[in-house]
Amino acid sequence: MPSSTDSPKVVRVSEKGQATIPKALRERFDIETPGEVFIYREGDRIVIEPVPSLDGLHGIHGDDDRDPGEVIERARELRAEDEGRERERAERLRPDE
Repeated sequence: MPSSTDSPKVVRVSEKGQATIPKALRERFDIETPGEVFIYREGDRIVIEPVPSLDGLHGIHGDDDRDPGEVIERARELRAEDEGRERERAERLRPDE
């Protein structure tokens, strides 16, 4: 049975502070092992993001018709959409008080 990347997963944190990213999420976000991820605090949450590979970044600024900030702005828009979906999901999963 394929595992879902949409439901919350519980992972153990070792004495050294290490946690394993579930395989389904590593595959979904193309996180290579061994590899690297960005991890940072955003409000009251811990965010883990894959570090893009050089192949994934190839040609990102190759279009001469783009404004220099257009790619960054689009990335911000996509991130805001993801955050909105995540907030909605968190609200649905939050137990009623």
